[in-house]
Amino acid sequence: MKKGLLLALISILFIGVLAACGSSSSSNGAGGSKKEVVIGYFPNIDHVPAMIAKEKKYFEEALGEDVKVTYKTFPDGAAFMTALKTGDITAGLVGPGPVMNNYANGADVKIVAGASSGGTVVVASKQSGIQSIDDLSGKTFITPGVGCTHDVQMETFLKDYGITSARIGGTLKHVTGNPAQYSAMFESGKVDVAAVPEPWASQLVNDGAKVIVDTKDIAYGTTLPNTVLVTSGKLIKEDKELVQKIVSAHEKGVQFINDNPEEARDIAIKAIKEITDQELDPAIVDSAWKRVTYTTEVNADVVQDFANSSFELKFLKEKPEFSELIDTQFLTK
Repeated sequence: MKKGLLLALISILFIGVLAACGSSSSSNGAGGSKKEVVIGYFPNIDHVPAMIAKEKKYFEEALGEDVKVTYKTFPDGAAFMTALKTGDITAGLVGPGPVMNNYANGADVKIVAGASSGGTVVVASKQSGIQSIDDLSGKTFITPGVGCTHDVQMETFLKDYGITSARIGGTLKHVTGNPAQYSAMFESGKVDVAAVPEPWASQLVNDGAKVIVDTKDIAYGTTLPNTVLVTSGKLIKEDKELVQKIVSAHEKGVQFINDNPEEARDIAIKAIKEITDQELDPAIVDSAWKRVTYTTEVNADVVQDFANSSFELKFLKEKPEFSELIDTQFLTK
């Protein structure tokens, strides 16, 4: 009897150990040992595809239960690119300017899809007294970053008017900052002009700013991919299946925007408020929406032309060659 009882106890303990092992494995699979994919993006209208994909859980759906998906937002392209290079993010949306600057300097980055085009507007504060391009000499302009997409677009446009930034010997002073703070900076008189993405352009206009150069007129205005989906070349080599799933989820986000613009707008307003603590007026977003096109297409010729402008403006030390930068094999044909 004692021997039988002992064997029974051993059996129960053995089963318990197996159950515990199974529970541990399951627990790790549900959280601790999951592969993590981190998606980066900015809190502005150009980046709505990421907001939609997050809200609708398109990445989670595409990547499956064995992958933990997290999201990280950035104030500018420089911070985003640093995170991509250090592996803090797996993929995400960013302007082509920082991508090209970093690629030209040896960064391992690939454009795998477009996300949006258009949306850049140059506006002047009402305090500045600026009425046209001719009034910009000696003023101070702001962009999200040095050599960012909006910076290059503005400086390329102004070059035809003989106006250059102080960075390359001109009179136009340049500072950088978070677009969500531009309205306060306009009011304080710290800056006169902003080359800014939507929805901040429409917000500034609503606050009294004047449009100096609209999206359709600025350099590469409606043809340049204003936001692109990027990842590392290393990830493409090591895990094409993972990259394919990321791109497919992104495509669903873009398609949703075009099929459901009103719901997409509401999701964007909610997401931007959660990130920036600023609630955008739906009318502001409607105005912004008119300047932005959501598409996964990438025009390689326009990207190269934009890069050439970056070189001519001395954002790049060498004239770039970007035939290997864009990899669209993962897009739905």
